[in-house]
Amino acid sequence: MAEKMSPSPGGAITPLQQMLASGTGAILTSLFVTPLDVVKIRLQAQRTPFSKALAVQSVPWGAQPATWKCFLYCNGLMDHLYVCQNGNGCTAWYKAPGHFTGTLDAFVKITRYEGIRSLWSGLPPTLVMAVPATVIYFTTYDQLRDYLHARMGSWSHYIPLLAGALARLGAVTVISPLELIRTKMQSQQLSYRELRVCIQSAVAQDGWLSLWRGWGPTVLRDVPFSALYWFNYELVRTWLCRQAWLDGATFMVSFTSGAISGTVAAVLTLPFDVVKTQRQIELGDSEVHPVTASKPSSTWLLMQRIRAESGTRGLFAGFLPRVIKVAPACAIMISTYEFGKSFFQKLNQEQQLRGL
Repeated sequence: MAEKMSPSPGGAITPLQQMLASGTGAILTSLFVTPLDVVKIRLQAQRTPFSKALAVQSVPWGAQPATWKCFLYCNGLMDHLYVCQNGNGCTAWYKAPGHFTGTLDAFVKITRYEGIRSLWSGLPPTLVMAVPATVIYFTTYDQLRDYLHARMGSWSHYIPLLAGALARLGAVTVISPLELIRTKMQSQQLSYRELRVCIQSAVAQDGWLSLWRGWGPTVLRDVPFSALYWFNYELVRTWLCRQAWLDGATFMVSFTSGAISGTVAAVLTLPFDVVKTQRQIELGDSEVHPVTASKPSSTWLLMQRIRAESGTRGLFAGFLPRVIKVAPACAIMISTYEFGKSFFQKLNQEQQLRGL
Protein backbone atom coordinates (compact mmCIF):
# COMPACT_ATOMS: atom_id res chain seq x y z
CA MET A 1 0.00 0.00 0.00
CA ALA A 2 1.52 3.26 -1.07
CA GLU A 3 -0.83 5.48 0.87
CA LYS A 4 1.10 7.60 3.35
CA MET A 5 0.25 7.37 7.00
CA SER A 6 0.59 10.14 9.50
CA PRO A 7 3.59 10.44 11.81
CA SER A 8 3.53 8.41 14.98
CA PRO A 9 2.39 11.09 17.47
CA GLY A 10 -1.29 10.63 18.23
CA GLY A 11 -2.26 14.01 16.84
CA ALA A 12 -5.94 14.68 16.45
CA ILE A 13 -7.36 11.34 17.53
CA THR A 14 -9.03 10.49 20.81
CA PRO A 15 -7.94 7.79 23.31
CA LEU A 16 -11.06 5.83 22.35
CA GLN A 17 -9.97 5.84 18.71
CA GLN A 18 -6.49 4.72 19.76
CA MET A 19 -8.10 1.87 21.68
CA LEU A 20 -10.17 0.85 18.66
CA ALA A 21 -7.09 0.89 16.41
CA SER A 22 -4.98 -1.17 18.85
CA GLY A 23 -7.84 -3.60 19.51
CA THR A 24 -8.27 -4.20 15.78
CA GLY A 25 -4.53 -4.76 15.44
CA ALA A 26 -4.52 -7.28 18.30
CA ILE A 27 -7.41 -9.24 16.78
CA LEU A 28 -5.79 -9.37 13.32
CA THR A 29 -2.42 -10.35 14.82
CA SER A 30 -4.07 -13.17 16.78
CA LEU A 31 -5.88 -14.43 13.67
CA PHE A 32 -2.67 -14.51 11.61
CA VAL A 33 -0.17 -15.81 14.19
CA THR A 34 -2.23 -18.34 16.20
CA PRO A 35 -2.13 -21.07 13.48
CA LEU A 36 1.68 -20.87 13.43
CA ASP A 37 1.89 -21.67 17.12
CA VAL A 38 -0.73 -24.43 16.91
CA VAL A 39 1.37 -26.16 14.24
CA LYS A 40 4.57 -25.57 16.23
CA ILE A 41 3.05 -27.19 19.34
CA ARG A 42 1.88 -30.21 17.32
CA LEU A 43 5.34 -30.67 15.79
CA GLN A 44 7.01 -30.39 19.20
CA ALA A 45 4.50 -32.86 20.65
CA GLN A 46 5.34 -35.30 17.89
CA ARG A 47 9.06 -35.12 18.66
CA THR A 48 8.50 -35.39 22.43
CA PRO A 49 5.55 -37.70 23.28
CA PHE A 50 3.50 -36.25 26.12
CA SER A 51 3.58 -39.38 28.26
CA LYS A 52 7.38 -39.45 28.12
CA ALA A 53 8.18 -35.73 28.19
CA LEU A 54 10.57 -34.32 30.77
CA ALA A 55 10.88 -30.76 32.01
CA VAL A 56 13.42 -29.27 29.60
CA GLN A 57 14.43 -25.62 29.31
CA SER A 58 14.06 -25.51 25.53
CA VAL A 59 10.62 -27.16 25.45
CA PRO A 60 7.89 -24.95 26.93
CA TRP A 61 6.04 -27.60 28.89
CA GLY A 62 6.75 -30.23 31.55
CA ALA A 63 5.30 -33.57 32.59
CA GLN A 64 5.54 -36.34 35.17
CA PRO A 65 4.75 -40.02 34.49
CA ALA A 66 1.05 -40.50 33.59
CA THR A 67 0.13 -36.94 34.63
CA TRP A 68 0.28 -33.92 32.37
CA LYS A 69 0.88 -30.76 34.30
CA CYS A 70 0.99 -27.80 31.93
CA PHE A 71 2.38 -26.36 28.76
CA LEU A 72 3.00 -22.83 27.54
CA TYR A 73 1.34 -21.43 24.43
CA CYS A 74 2.43 -18.06 23.09
CA ASN A 75 1.48 -16.37 19.84
CA GLY A 76 3.74 -13.30 19.80
CA LEU A 77 1.19 -11.10 21.56
CA MET A 78 0.92 -12.87 24.87
CA ASP A 79 1.74 -16.11 26.71
CA HIS A 80 -0.94 -18.50 27.92
CA LEU A 81 -0.35 -21.27 30.44
CA TYR A 82 -2.50 -24.36 29.81
CA VAL A 83 -2.89 -26.70 32.76
CA CYS A 84 -3.81 -30.31 31.99
CA GLN A 85 -4.47 -33.21 34.34
CA ASN A 86 -4.29 -36.64 32.69
CA GLY A 87 -4.97 -34.96 29.35
CA ASN A 88 -8.24 -33.34 30.38
CA GLY A 89 -9.06 -30.19 28.46
CA CYS A 90 -6.12 -30.59 26.09
CA THR A 91 -7.54 -32.79 23.34
CA ALA A 92 -7.69 -29.87 20.92
CA TRP A 93 -3.91 -29.59 21.18
CA TYR A 94 -2.81 -33.20 21.45
CA LYS A 95 -4.77 -35.29 18.94
CA ALA A 96 -2.33 -35.75 16.07
CA PRO A 97 -3.72 -37.14 12.76
CA GLY A 98 -0.88 -39.37 11.64
CA HIS A 99 2.71 -38.30 11.25
CA PHE A 100 3.74 -34.76 10.27
CA THR A 101 6.74 -34.50 7.97
CA GLY A 102 7.02 -30.73 8.28
CA THR A 103 5.23 -27.44 8.82
CA LEU A 104 3.33 -27.45 5.52
CA ASP A 105 2.34 -31.10 5.97
CA ALA A 106 1.03 -30.29 9.45
CA PHE A 107 -1.08 -27.44 8.10
CA VAL A 108 -2.58 -29.71 5.42
CA LYS A 109 -3.30 -32.70 7.69
CA ILE A 110 -4.76 -30.65 10.54
CA THR A 111 -7.05 -28.84 8.10
CA ARG A 112 -8.06 -32.05 6.29
CA TYR A 113 -8.72 -34.32 9.29
CA GLU A 114 -9.82 -31.87 11.99
CA GLY A 115 -11.19 -28.91 10.09
CA ILE A 116 -9.71 -25.49 9.54
CA ARG A 117 -11.02 -24.26 12.92
CA SER A 118 -8.44 -26.45 14.69
CA LEU A 119 -5.71 -24.09 13.50
CA TRP A 120 -7.17 -21.48 15.86
CA SER A 121 -7.41 -23.73 18.94
CA GLY A 122 -5.77 -21.14 21.18
CA LEU A 123 -7.71 -18.13 19.94
CA PRO A 124 -10.36 -17.69 22.72
CA PRO A 125 -7.89 -17.10 25.61
CA THR A 126 -5.86 -14.86 23.33
CA LEU A 127 -8.84 -12.65 22.59
CA VAL A 128 -9.89 -12.59 26.25
CA MET A 129 -6.45 -11.72 27.63
CA ALA A 130 -4.24 -10.33 24.88
CA VAL A 131 -6.68 -7.88 23.30
CA PRO A 132 -7.39 -5.90 26.53
CA ALA A 133 -3.68 -6.00 27.41
CA THR A 134 -2.70 -4.71 23.97
CA VAL A 135 -5.33 -1.97 24.07
CA ILE A 136 -4.05 -0.76 27.46
CA TYR A 137 -0.43 -1.02 26.33
CA PHE A 138 -0.61 0.82 22.98
CA THR A 139 -3.01 3.51 24.17
CA THR A 140 -0.89 4.19 27.26
CA TYR A 141 2.25 4.37 25.12
CA ASP A 142 0.78 6.97 22.76
CA GLN A 143 -0.58 9.07 25.61
CA LEU A 144 2.72 8.94 27.52
CA ARG A 145 4.80 9.72 24.43
CA ASP A 146 2.70 12.75 23.57
CA TYR A 147 2.81 13.96 27.18
CA LEU A 148 6.60 13.56 27.38
CA HIS A 149 7.12 15.23 23.99
CA ALA A 150 5.41 18.34 25.34
CA ARG A 151 7.78 18.50 28.34
CA MET A 152 11.11 16.97 27.24
CA GLY A 153 12.21 18.78 24.10
CA SER A 154 15.96 18.18 24.34
CA TRP A 155 15.54 14.52 25.34
CA SER A 156 13.08 13.63 22.57
CA HIS A 157 15.21 10.74 21.23
CA TYR A 158 14.81 8.84 24.50
CA ILE A 159 11.07 9.40 24.87
CA PRO A 160 10.05 6.15 23.05
CA LEU A 161 12.42 4.24 25.35
CA LEU A 162 10.86 5.67 28.52
CA ALA A 163 7.26 5.66 27.30
CA GLY A 164 7.54 2.07 26.05
CA ALA A 165 8.94 0.85 29.37
CA LEU A 166 6.31 2.64 31.47
CA ALA A 167 3.42 1.57 29.23
CA ARG A 168 4.43 -2.08 29.38
CA LEU A 169 4.94 -1.92 33.12
CA GLY A 170 1.39 -0.64 33.53
CA ALA A 171 -0.12 -3.26 31.19
CA VAL A 172 1.71 -6.15 32.89
CA THR A 173 0.63 -4.93 36.34
CA VAL A 174 -3.04 -4.77 35.30
CA ILE A 175 -3.13 -8.12 33.47
CA SER A 176 -0.95 -10.21 35.83
CA PRO A 177 -3.73 -10.98 38.38
CA LEU A 178 -6.10 -11.99 35.58
CA GLU A 179 -3.55 -14.42 34.16
CA LEU A 180 -2.97 -15.99 37.59
CA ILE A 181 -6.71 -16.33 38.23
CA ARG A 182 -7.25 -17.92 34.82
CA THR A 183 -4.48 -20.44 35.56
CA LYS A 184 -6.18 -21.35 38.84
CA MET A 185 -9.53 -21.75 37.09
CA GLN A 186 -8.03 -24.13 34.54
CA SER A 187 -6.12 -26.22 37.07
CA GLN A 188 -9.08 -26.57 39.42
CA GLN A 189 -11.70 -26.98 36.64
CA LEU A 190 -13.64 -23.94 37.87
CA SER A 191 -16.44 -22.25 35.95
CA TYR A 192 -16.63 -18.51 35.37
CA ARG A 193 -19.37 -18.33 38.03
CA GLU A 194 -16.84 -19.47 40.60
CA LEU A 195 -14.39 -16.69 39.73
CA ARG A 196 -15.22 -14.68 42.87
CA VAL A 197 -14.66 -17.74 45.06
CA CYS A 198 -11.33 -18.34 43.34
CA ILE A 199 -10.15 -14.78 44.04
CA GLN A 200 -11.31 -14.93 47.67
CA SER A 201 -9.51 -18.22 48.31
CA ALA A 202 -6.27 -16.93 46.79
CA VAL A 203 -6.38 -13.72 48.81
CA ALA A 204 -7.35 -15.50 52.03
CA GLN A 205 -4.48 -17.96 51.65
CA ASP A 206 -1.60 -15.70 50.63
CA GLY A 207 -2.85 -12.08 50.71
CA TRP A 208 -3.55 -9.60 47.90
CA LEU A 209 0.04 -9.57 46.65
CA SER A 210 -0.29 -13.25 45.75
CA LEU A 211 -2.40 -12.18 42.76
CA TRP A 212 0.78 -10.69 41.25
CA ARG A 213 2.83 -13.85 41.59
CA GLY A 214 5.11 -14.16 38.55
CA TRP A 215 5.01 -10.39 38.00
CA GLY A 216 8.79 -9.99 38.45
CA PRO A 217 9.99 -12.30 35.62
CA THR A 218 7.30 -10.92 33.33
CA VAL A 219 8.47 -7.36 33.95
CA LEU A 220 12.13 -8.33 33.45
CA ARG A 221 11.30 -9.64 29.99
CA ASP A 222 8.47 -7.43 28.76
CA VAL A 223 9.63 -4.00 29.97
CA PRO A 224 13.11 -4.12 28.35
CA PHE A 225 11.52 -5.63 25.23
CA SER A 226 9.02 -2.79 25.03
CA ALA A 227 11.63 -0.09 25.62
CA LEU A 228 13.96 -1.51 22.96
CA TYR A 229 11.11 -2.16 20.54
CA TRP A 230 9.70 1.38 20.53
CA PHE A 231 13.15 3.01 20.54
CA ASN A 232 14.27 0.97 17.52
CA TYR A 233 10.90 1.28 15.81
CA GLU A 234 11.00 5.08 15.82
CA LEU A 235 14.63 5.05 14.61
CA VAL A 236 14.09 2.52 11.81
CA ARG A 237 10.85 4.15 10.65
CA THR A 238 12.47 7.60 10.49
CA TRP A 239 15.47 6.19 8.61
CA LEU A 240 13.29 4.33 6.08
CA CYS A 241 11.18 7.44 5.46
CA ARG A 242 14.33 9.48 4.91
CA GLN A 243 15.75 6.89 2.49
CA ALA A 244 12.50 6.78 0.49
CA TRP A 245 12.00 10.58 0.57
CA LEU A 246 8.65 10.20 2.34
CA ASP A 247 6.98 12.83 4.52
CA GLY A 248 5.12 10.13 6.48
CA ALA A 249 5.37 6.39 6.98
CA THR A 250 3.47 4.12 4.58
CA PHE A 251 1.90 0.83 5.60
CA MET A 252 4.93 -1.10 4.34
CA VAL A 253 7.36 1.21 6.15
CA SER A 254 5.53 0.58 9.43
CA PHE A 255 5.35 -3.15 8.70
CA THR A 256 9.09 -3.39 7.98
CA SER A 257 10.04 -1.20 10.95
CA GLY A 258 7.90 -3.33 13.27
CA ALA A 259 9.46 -6.58 12.06
CA ILE A 260 13.04 -5.29 12.38
CA SER A 261 12.59 -3.68 15.80
CA GLY A 262 10.65 -6.71 17.09
CA THR A 263 13.42 -9.06 15.99
CA VAL A 264 16.15 -6.98 17.65
CA ALA A 265 14.20 -6.68 20.92
CA ALA A 266 13.34 -10.40 20.91
CA VAL A 267 16.99 -11.44 20.52
CA LEU A 268 18.30 -9.08 23.20
CA THR A 269 15.68 -10.12 25.77
CA LEU A 270 15.71 -13.86 25.01
CA PRO A 271 17.42 -14.89 28.31
CA PHE A 272 14.59 -13.26 30.26
CA ASP A 273 12.08 -15.07 28.05
CA VAL A 274 13.69 -18.43 28.91
CA VAL A 275 13.51 -17.61 32.62
CA LYS A 276 9.91 -16.43 32.35
CA THR A 277 8.91 -19.66 30.59
CA GLN A 278 10.51 -21.69 33.39
CA ARG A 279 8.75 -19.65 36.06
CA GLN A 280 5.38 -19.99 34.34
CA ILE A 281 5.81 -23.76 34.22
CA GLU A 282 6.60 -23.73 37.95
CA LEU A 283 3.46 -21.67 38.51
CA GLY A 284 1.34 -24.19 36.63
CA ASP A 285 2.94 -27.07 38.53
CA SER A 286 2.20 -25.43 41.86
CA GLU A 287 -1.47 -25.06 40.90
CA VAL A 288 -1.78 -28.75 39.97
CA HIS A 289 0.37 -30.09 42.81
CA PRO A 290 0.39 -27.40 45.53
CA VAL A 291 1.80 -29.73 48.16
CA THR A 292 4.76 -31.09 46.24
CA ALA A 293 5.59 -27.87 44.36
CA SER A 294 9.01 -26.51 45.14
CA LYS A 295 9.47 -22.96 46.28
CA PRO A 296 10.25 -20.80 43.24
CA SER A 297 13.78 -19.44 43.14
CA SER A 298 14.68 -15.87 42.26
CA THR A 299 15.14 -14.85 38.64
CA TRP A 300 18.89 -14.37 39.08
CA LEU A 301 19.35 -17.80 40.71
CA LEU A 302 17.27 -19.41 37.99
CA MET A 303 19.45 -17.83 35.31
CA GLN A 304 22.56 -19.10 37.09
CA ARG A 305 21.07 -22.60 37.29
CA ILE A 306 20.20 -22.63 33.57
CA ARG A 307 23.70 -21.41 32.70
CA ALA A 308 25.31 -24.05 34.94
CA GLU A 309 23.21 -26.86 33.44
CA SER A 310 23.13 -25.84 29.77
CA GLY A 311 25.81 -23.18 29.40
CA THR A 312 25.28 -19.71 27.97
CA ARG A 313 23.45 -21.27 25.01
CA GLY A 314 20.78 -22.44 27.44
CA LEU A 315 19.80 -18.83 28.09
CA PHE A 316 19.16 -18.41 24.36
CA ALA A 317 17.14 -21.61 23.89
CA GLY A 318 14.25 -21.25 21.47
CA PHE A 319 15.93 -18.43 19.54
CA LEU A 320 14.48 -19.27 16.11
CA PRO A 321 10.88 -20.05 17.21
CA ARG A 322 10.71 -16.81 19.19
CA VAL A 323 11.98 -14.68 16.31
CA ILE A 324 9.68 -16.43 13.81
CA LYS A 325 6.67 -15.60 15.99
CA VAL A 326 7.61 -12.18 17.31
CA ALA A 327 8.74 -10.58 14.03
CA PRO A 328 5.46 -11.08 12.09
CA ALA A 329 3.37 -10.41 15.19
CA CYS A 330 5.09 -7.05 15.77
CA ALA A 331 4.91 -6.19 12.07
CA ILE A 332 1.19 -6.95 11.74
CA MET A 333 0.31 -5.29 15.04
CA ILE A 334 2.13 -1.98 14.53
CA SER A 335 1.24 -1.56 10.85
CA THR A 336 -2.45 -2.23 11.56
CA TYR A 337 -2.34 0.13 14.53
CA GLU A 338 -0.71 2.93 12.53
CA PHE A 339 -3.14 2.39 9.66
CA GLY A 340 -6.06 2.58 12.11
CA LYS A 341 -4.74 5.83 13.60
CA SER A 342 -4.29 7.28 10.12
CA PHE A 343 -7.88 6.32 9.26
CA PHE A 344 -9.27 8.05 12.35
CA GLN A 345 -7.13 11.14 11.78
CA LYS A 346 -8.52 11.54 8.26
CA LEU A 347 -12.04 10.88 9.53
CA ASN A 348 -11.67 13.59 12.19
CA GLN A 349 -10.25 16.05 9.66
CA GLU A 350 -13.18 15.47 7.30
CA GLN A 351 -15.65 16.00 10.14
CA GLN A 352 -13.90 19.26 11.09
CA LEU A 353 -14.06 20.48 7.47
CA ARG A 354 -17.78 19.73 7.29
CA GLY A 355 -18.33 21.68 10.48
CA LEU A 356 -16.67 24.84 9.11
